[in-house]
Amino acid sequence: MRLALFEPDIPQNLGAFIRLAACLGVPLDIIEPCGFPVDDKRIRRAAMDYYDLATIVRHASWAAFRRVHLEGQPPGRLVLLTTSGAATFPDVAFQADDILLLGRESAGAPQDVHDAADVRLRIPVQPSARSLNVALAAAMVLSEGLRQTAGFPRAT
Repeated sequence: MRLALFEPDIPQNLGAFIRLAACLGVPLDIIEPCGFPVDDKRIRRAAMDYYDLATIVRHASWAAFRRVHLEGQPPGRLVLLTTSGAATFPDVAFQADDILLLGRESAGAPQDVHDAADVRLRIPVQPSARSLNVALAAAMVLSEGLRQTAGFPRAT
């Protein structure tokens, strides 16, 4: 299982994603451009001491990410977390090679990203609420996906 971020625009959330990926041993794809300068110094500061524990792959664009994905590196379904998803959490059966894709904090994902997704997954929230923070939503869904596929790291 992998996490993928589509053009993130809040550096603190990127730091939270890096920490989540590092702690759970899940690779993280960052699809640029980001809404902030993404130099290694900024990323390292946001991720604290978890940066070196994380496996991070940066993609220059959505098209670059798609080329890699279509070539099967990484393989797996694209599972887009979106407020307009047809499938609801936690009712989805996850696969070990799923790529959990999250849109920008400010605008979500554009239609071409929605069209490319194999599964569009919505987390039901109270009617008066719009959505969860993307890092929190990712943690919830990733946790369930790892539980279903026995993908959690094992204690040594």
